[in-house]
Amino acid sequence: MNKPNIVLCGAAGQLGQTLQALWPASVLCQHFNLVALSREDLDICNKGDVRAKLSSLNCKLLINAAAYTAVDQAEEEQDNAFAINDTGVENLATWAAENHAWLIHISTDFVFDGNGSSPYLPDSETKPIGAYGRSKLAGEQQIQRLLPDSGVIIRTSWLYSEYGNNFVKTMLRLMKERPELKVVNDQIGSPSSTHSLAELIFAMICKAHDCGEQVSGIYHWSDGGNISWFDFALAIQKQALQQGLLSTQIPVQPITSNEYPTPAKRPAYSVLDRSLTLSTIDCSNLNWEQQLQIVINKIAAFDSSS
Repeated sequence: MNKPNIVLCGAAGQLGQTLQALWPASVLCQHFNLVALSREDLDICNKGDVRAKLSSLNCKLLINAAAYTAVDQAEEEQDNAFAINDTGVENLATWAAENHAWLIHISTDFVFDGNGSSPYLPDSETKPIGAYGRSKLAGEQQIQRLLPDSGVIIRTSWLYSEYGNNFVKTMLRLMKERPELKVVNDQIGSPSSTHSLAELIFAMICKAHDCGEQVSGIYHWSDGGNISWFDFALAIQKQALQQGLLSTQIPVQPITSNEYPTPAKRPAYSVLDRSLTLSTIDCSNLNWEQQLQIVINKIAAFDSSS
Protein backbone atom coordinates (compact mmCIF):
# COMPACT_ATOMS: atom_id res chain seq x y z
CA MET A 1 0.00 0.00 0.00
CA ASN A 2 1.35 3.43 -0.96
CA LYS A 3 2.01 5.78 1.93
CA PRO A 4 0.55 9.29 1.65
CA ASN A 5 2.93 12.19 1.09
CA ILE A 6 3.85 14.99 3.45
CA VAL A 7 5.36 17.85 1.44
CA LEU A 8 8.06 20.00 3.02
CA CYS A 9 8.68 23.40 1.42
CA GLY A 10 11.96 25.11 2.26
CA ALA A 11 13.95 21.88 2.41
CA ALA A 12 17.33 23.60 2.08
CA GLY A 13 16.85 25.88 5.12
CA GLN A 14 18.06 25.02 8.60
CA LEU A 15 14.65 23.77 9.78
CA GLY A 16 14.09 21.91 6.51
CA GLN A 17 17.43 20.13 6.84
CA THR A 18 16.72 19.25 10.48
CA LEU A 19 13.30 17.81 9.63
CA GLN A 20 14.90 15.61 6.99
CA ALA A 21 17.71 14.50 9.31
CA LEU A 22 15.29 13.52 12.10
CA TRP A 23 12.67 11.97 9.81
CA PRO A 24 14.11 8.40 9.60
CA ALA A 25 14.00 8.04 13.39
CA SER A 26 10.42 9.32 13.61
CA VAL A 27 7.49 6.91 13.81
CA LEU A 28 5.88 9.01 11.11
CA CYS A 29 8.16 7.53 8.45
CA GLN A 30 6.25 4.25 8.89
CA HIS A 31 3.02 5.94 7.78
CA PHE A 32 4.07 8.78 5.44
CA ASN A 33 6.59 9.70 2.79
CA LEU A 34 8.39 13.01 3.32
CA VAL A 35 8.78 14.83 0.02
CA ALA A 36 11.35 17.59 0.58
CA LEU A 37 11.24 20.47 -1.90
CA SER A 38 13.85 23.23 -2.10
CA ARG A 39 13.39 26.55 -3.91
CA GLU A 40 14.81 24.90 -7.03
CA ASP A 41 12.13 22.19 -6.82
CA LEU A 42 9.21 24.54 -6.18
CA ASP A 43 8.88 28.30 -6.47
CA ILE A 44 6.13 29.04 -3.97
CA CYS A 45 5.82 32.55 -5.43
CA ASN A 46 4.51 31.06 -8.69
CA LYS A 47 0.87 30.09 -8.23
CA GLY A 48 0.86 27.90 -11.34
CA ASP A 49 3.94 25.99 -10.20
CA VAL A 50 2.43 25.47 -6.75
CA ARG A 51 -0.80 24.11 -8.20
CA ALA A 52 0.91 21.79 -10.67
CA LYS A 53 3.58 20.44 -8.32
CA LEU A 54 1.43 19.89 -5.25
CA SER A 55 -1.44 18.38 -7.25
CA SER A 56 0.98 15.90 -8.82
CA LEU A 57 2.17 14.84 -5.37
CA ASN A 58 -1.37 14.35 -4.01
CA CYS A 59 -0.45 15.39 -0.48
CA LYS A 60 -2.77 16.06 2.44
CA LEU A 61 -0.24 17.86 4.62
CA LEU A 62 2.11 20.73 3.81
CA ILE A 63 4.91 21.93 6.09
CA ASN A 64 6.04 25.41 5.06
CA ALA A 65 9.55 26.14 6.29
CA ALA A 66 10.27 28.35 3.27
CA ALA A 67 10.81 32.00 4.13
CA TYR A 68 12.70 35.17 3.37
CA THR A 69 14.65 35.57 6.62
CA ALA A 70 17.28 38.26 5.90
CA VAL A 71 15.98 40.72 8.47
CA ASP A 72 18.23 43.67 7.58
CA GLN A 73 18.15 43.04 3.83
CA ALA A 74 14.35 43.00 3.92
CA GLU A 75 14.38 46.75 4.53
CA GLU A 76 15.88 47.22 1.05
CA GLU A 77 14.19 44.22 -0.59
CA GLN A 78 10.63 44.53 0.67
CA ASP A 79 9.14 43.24 -2.59
CA ASN A 80 11.18 40.05 -2.34
CA ALA A 81 10.31 39.59 1.33
CA PHE A 82 6.59 39.98 0.69
CA ALA A 83 6.73 37.80 -2.43
CA ILE A 84 7.97 34.84 -0.38
CA ASN A 85 6.50 35.50 3.07
CA ASP A 86 3.09 36.79 1.93
CA THR A 87 2.27 35.85 -1.68
CA GLY A 88 4.08 32.51 -1.45
CA VAL A 89 2.16 31.60 1.68
CA GLU A 90 -1.09 32.70 0.03
CA ASN A 91 -0.36 30.36 -2.89
CA LEU A 92 0.26 27.40 -0.58
CA ALA A 93 -2.80 28.17 1.55
CA THR A 94 -5.01 28.59 -1.52
CA TRP A 95 -3.97 25.18 -2.85
CA ALA A 96 -4.45 23.62 0.60
CA ALA A 97 -7.95 25.13 0.88
CA GLU A 98 -8.94 23.91 -2.58
CA ASN A 99 -7.60 20.40 -1.93
CA HIS A 100 -8.67 19.96 1.72
CA ALA A 101 -5.07 19.76 2.90
CA TRP A 102 -3.59 20.68 6.27
CA LEU A 103 -0.85 23.34 6.39
CA ILE A 104 1.72 23.82 9.15
CA HIS A 105 3.48 27.17 8.70
CA ILE A 106 6.46 28.61 10.58
CA SER A 107 6.34 32.25 11.67
CA THR A 108 8.33 34.49 13.99
CA ASP A 109 8.51 36.62 17.12
CA PHE A 110 9.15 39.61 14.82
CA VAL A 111 5.38 40.05 14.41
CA PHE A 112 5.52 41.80 17.82
CA ASP A 113 6.96 45.26 18.48
CA GLY A 114 9.05 44.20 21.47
CA ASN A 115 7.61 46.80 23.82
CA GLY A 116 6.11 44.19 26.13
CA SER A 117 7.48 43.03 29.45
CA SER A 118 5.74 39.65 29.83
CA PRO A 119 5.77 36.68 27.43
CA TYR A 120 3.64 37.18 24.32
CA LEU A 121 0.55 34.96 24.04
CA PRO A 122 -0.69 33.65 20.67
CA ASP A 123 -3.52 36.20 20.79
CA SER A 124 -1.36 39.15 21.91
CA GLU A 125 -1.57 42.22 19.70
CA THR A 126 0.76 42.05 16.72
CA LYS A 127 2.64 45.17 15.70
CA PRO A 128 5.78 44.48 13.66
CA ILE A 129 8.42 47.20 13.52
CA GLY A 130 10.25 46.16 10.34
CA ALA A 131 9.67 44.89 6.81
CA TYR A 132 10.53 41.30 7.70
CA GLY A 133 8.00 41.21 10.55
CA ARG A 134 5.33 42.87 8.40
CA SER A 135 5.84 40.33 5.63
CA LYS A 136 5.61 37.40 8.06
CA LEU A 137 2.46 38.81 9.66
CA ALA A 138 0.92 39.19 6.19
CA GLY A 139 1.58 35.49 5.60
CA GLU A 140 -0.06 34.59 8.90
CA GLN A 141 -3.13 36.57 7.88
CA GLN A 142 -3.35 34.67 4.59
CA ILE A 143 -3.49 31.38 6.48
CA GLN A 144 -6.07 32.65 8.96
CA ARG A 145 -8.21 33.89 6.07
CA LEU A 146 -7.93 30.84 3.82
CA LEU A 147 -7.47 28.02 6.34
CA PRO A 148 -9.29 28.98 9.54
CA ASP A 149 -9.79 25.33 10.53
CA SER A 150 -6.89 23.57 8.83
CA GLY A 151 -3.96 25.95 9.14
CA VAL A 152 -1.36 25.93 11.93
CA ILE A 153 0.95 28.88 12.57
CA ILE A 154 3.95 28.16 14.79
CA ARG A 155 5.75 31.30 15.89
CA THR A 156 9.29 30.70 17.04
CA SER A 157 12.22 32.88 18.13
CA TRP A 158 16.03 32.98 17.84
CA LEU A 159 16.12 29.83 15.71
CA TYR A 160 19.45 28.05 15.35
CA SER A 161 20.93 24.69 14.38
CA GLU A 162 24.04 22.99 13.04
CA TYR A 163 22.89 23.94 9.54
CA GLY A 164 23.02 27.19 7.57
CA ASN A 165 23.71 30.60 9.04
CA ASN A 166 22.56 31.50 12.55
CA PHE A 167 23.70 33.21 15.74
CA VAL A 168 25.30 30.12 17.27
CA LYS A 169 27.45 29.38 14.23
CA THR A 170 28.35 33.05 13.80
CA MET A 171 29.48 33.28 17.42
CA LEU A 172 31.60 30.15 17.10
CA ARG A 173 33.29 31.52 13.98
CA LEU A 174 33.95 34.95 15.51
CA MET A 175 35.23 33.44 18.74
CA LYS A 176 37.87 31.62 16.69
CA GLU A 177 38.79 34.68 14.63
CA ARG A 178 38.75 37.60 17.08
CA PRO A 179 40.53 38.43 20.34
CA GLU A 180 37.29 39.70 21.89
CA LEU A 181 33.61 40.18 21.09
CA LYS A 182 30.93 42.73 21.90
CA VAL A 183 27.36 41.42 22.02
CA VAL A 184 24.06 43.20 22.56
CA ASN A 185 22.71 42.86 26.10
CA ASP A 186 19.40 44.77 25.91
CA GLN A 187 17.44 42.51 23.53
CA ILE A 188 15.68 39.79 25.51
CA GLY A 189 14.22 36.60 24.08
CA SER A 190 14.27 32.80 24.05
CA PRO A 191 16.49 30.60 21.87
CA SER A 192 14.84 27.84 19.80
CA SER A 193 16.68 24.83 18.45
CA THR A 194 15.43 23.46 15.13
CA HIS A 195 15.58 20.05 16.80
CA SER A 196 12.89 20.86 19.34
CA LEU A 197 10.83 22.69 16.70
CA ALA A 198 11.03 19.68 14.38
CA GLU A 199 9.95 17.41 17.24
CA LEU A 200 6.98 19.69 17.91
CA ILE A 201 5.92 19.48 14.25
CA PHE A 202 6.21 15.70 14.32
CA ALA A 203 4.19 15.58 17.56
CA MET A 204 1.42 17.67 15.98
CA ILE A 205 1.26 15.29 13.03
CA CYS A 206 1.27 12.25 15.33
CA LYS A 207 -1.62 13.73 17.33
CA ALA A 208 -3.64 14.07 14.14
CA HIS A 209 -2.70 10.61 12.84
CA ASP A 210 -3.01 8.63 16.07
CA CYS A 211 -5.85 10.47 17.78
CA GLY A 212 -7.64 12.15 14.90
CA GLU A 213 -7.04 15.53 16.58
CA GLN A 214 -5.84 17.94 13.92
CA VAL A 215 -4.86 21.22 15.56
CA SER A 216 -5.27 24.64 13.98
CA GLY A 217 -4.60 28.24 14.95
CA ILE A 218 -1.54 29.95 16.38
CA TYR A 219 1.02 28.27 18.65
CA HIS A 220 4.20 29.62 20.19
CA TRP A 221 7.43 27.69 20.53
CA SER A 222 10.87 28.25 21.99
CA ASP A 223 13.12 26.36 24.38
CA GLY A 224 12.18 28.65 27.24
CA GLY A 225 14.48 31.10 28.92
CA ASN A 226 14.45 34.85 29.27
CA ILE A 227 17.93 35.87 28.22
CA SER A 228 19.88 38.43 26.18
CA TRP A 229 22.03 37.78 23.12
CA PHE A 230 25.00 38.47 25.44
CA ASP A 231 23.85 35.72 27.83
CA PHE A 232 23.40 33.38 24.88
CA ALA A 233 26.90 34.14 23.58
CA LEU A 234 28.44 33.34 26.98
CA ALA A 235 26.61 30.00 27.06
CA ILE A 236 27.74 29.19 23.52
CA GLN A 237 31.37 29.86 24.41
CA LYS A 238 31.16 27.80 27.60
CA GLN A 239 29.71 24.75 25.87
CA ALA A 240 32.02 25.08 22.86
CA LEU A 241 35.06 25.10 25.17
CA GLN A 242 33.75 21.98 26.92
CA GLN A 243 33.25 20.21 23.59
CA GLY A 244 36.63 21.22 22.21
CA LEU A 245 35.18 23.41 19.45
CA LEU A 246 37.09 26.34 20.92
CA SER A 247 40.56 26.11 22.41
CA THR A 248 40.76 29.58 23.96
CA GLN A 249 38.30 31.64 25.94
CA ILE A 250 38.02 35.26 24.77
CA PRO A 251 36.44 38.24 26.53
CA VAL A 252 32.80 38.89 25.61
CA GLN A 253 31.62 42.40 26.45
CA PRO A 254 27.96 43.54 26.78
CA ILE A 255 26.87 46.51 24.67
CA THR A 256 23.59 48.29 23.97
CA SER A 257 21.58 48.12 20.75
CA ASN A 258 22.48 51.78 20.16
CA GLU A 259 26.14 50.78 20.11
CA TYR A 260 25.42 48.18 17.43
CA PRO A 261 23.01 49.81 14.96
CA THR A 262 21.43 47.65 12.27
CA PRO A 263 19.30 48.58 9.23
CA ALA A 264 16.29 46.83 10.81
CA LYS A 265 15.31 47.51 14.40
CA ARG A 266 15.00 44.39 16.55
CA PRO A 267 12.31 43.79 19.19
CA ALA A 268 13.74 44.67 22.60
CA TYR A 269 11.63 41.95 24.23
CA SER A 270 10.38 38.93 22.30
CA VAL A 271 9.82 36.12 24.80
CA LEU A 272 6.99 33.86 23.59
CA ASP A 273 4.53 32.22 25.98
CA ARG A 274 4.47 28.53 24.98
CA SER A 275 2.05 27.31 27.65
CA LEU A 276 -0.76 26.62 25.14
CA THR A 277 1.58 24.48 23.05
CA LEU A 278 2.83 22.51 26.05
CA SER A 279 -0.71 21.88 27.30
CA THR A 280 -2.00 20.85 23.87
CA ILE A 281 0.86 18.87 22.31
CA ASP A 282 2.85 16.07 23.94
CA CYS A 283 6.36 17.12 22.96
CA SER A 284 9.90 17.30 24.29
CA ASN A 285 10.50 20.00 26.88
CA LEU A 286 14.27 20.23 27.32
CA ASN A 287 15.44 23.68 28.41
CA TRP A 288 17.41 26.00 26.15
CA GLU A 289 20.77 25.04 27.64
CA GLN A 290 20.10 21.34 27.01
CA GLN A 291 18.99 22.06 23.46
CA LEU A 292 22.09 24.19 22.88
CA GLN A 293 24.26 21.29 24.04
CA ILE A 294 22.62 19.00 21.46
CA VAL A 295 23.41 21.42 18.65
CA ILE A 296 26.95 22.14 19.88
CA ASN A 297 27.53 18.36 19.94
CA LYS A 298 26.28 18.12 16.34
CA ILE A 299 28.56 20.95 15.23
CA ALA A 300 31.50 19.33 17.01
CA ALA A 301 30.77 16.03 15.26
CA PHE A 302 30.65 17.77 11.87
CA ASP A 303 33.87 19.62 12.73
CA SER A 304 35.75 16.43 13.62
CA SER A 305 34.59 14.57 10.52
CA SER A 306 35.50 17.33 8.06
